[in-house]
Amino acid sequence: QVQLVESGGGLVQAGGSLRLSCRVSGRTFSAYSGGWFRQAPGKEREFVASITRRSGLTLYKEAVKCRFNISKDNDKMYLQMDNLKPEDTAVYYCTADTLQVLNIKPNYWGQGTQVTVFS
Repeated sequence: QVQLVESGGGLVQAGGSLRLSCRVSGRTFSAYSGGWFRQAPGKEREFVASITRRSGLTLYKEAVKCRFNISKDNDKMYLQMDNLKPEDTAVYYCTADTLQVLNIKPNYWGQGTQVTVFS
């Protein structure tokens, strides 16, 4: 069974940075495409960013382009978040798939990590 474990969430002032990490328990992330979704209070879950399995091509939600960067290595997937804004406050979920490109509804999900940005 594929288990995703996130870390790196927290409380940060607007304009600050956080780096989220995600690992696949007992496996390497090189075997997966990956992505990050988020859900803010009272809102639906939304796509944030994704990365393909082999070539590392990336895709971003328009609102986070130029502020967020998704990457992965053999061990983990990361989301570097810079110039954070209060509207980035949400629970962030790590996702993964065995496909080359992350499915629109990924097969594997982490438990989520809270990111809170205050002004």
